[in-house]
Amino acid sequence: MPIVKASDDADLARLIRSVAEGDRTALRALYTATAPKLLGIILRIVQDRGAAEDALQEVFVRIWQRAGSYDPNGGTPFPWLAAIARHKAIDRLRQEKVARLTQAEEGWLERLADLGDGEADLARRDALAHCLDAVEPAQRDCLVLAYCEGWSREELAARHDRPVNTIKTWLRRGLTGLRSCLEAV
Repeated sequence: MPIVKASDDADLARLIRSVAEGDRTALRALYTATAPKLLGIILRIVQDRGAAEDALQEVFVRIWQRAGSYDPNGGTPFPWLAAIARHKAIDRLRQEKVARLTQAEEGWLERLADLGDGEADLARRDALAHCLDAVEPAQRDCLVLAYCEGWSREELAARHDRPVNTIKTWLRRGLTGLRSCLEAV
């Protein structure tokens, strides 16, 4: 199949059908015809050109794998392609957030006190770590993310799928429990 410029819905639908049949030339033509617009969609979501370009490659792998599921009776081809791009961009954002959360959760103790601090500061850090371990896990998570990472109550509410007022209560109770524990140590 010769490389063609896909300028309308019929051309795009034909290219997608050919991709579904394993035609690499059709995939290349589909890429040439749609990549700039799909990259624009992804870039608006991820806001990082390198990450957007990586996601675009993943989008075309997904198109290669799922081209057979495209139904021309279900709508025009470009919105189908754009939906794949949008979902991949959102997935990439979620993966990045999970990576940041994992780093935040793993490194919170080291940020509480500089290792060059005196023995008294290190003892306080150890006491804080001990007391944080005694706090209920969801409250501890909120405390660490709010006070070490600067997360807002709204972000915490979204993370835990709870109302903002519940997060306020968790923070207050967590701080109260933490204070009581530290006073006893």
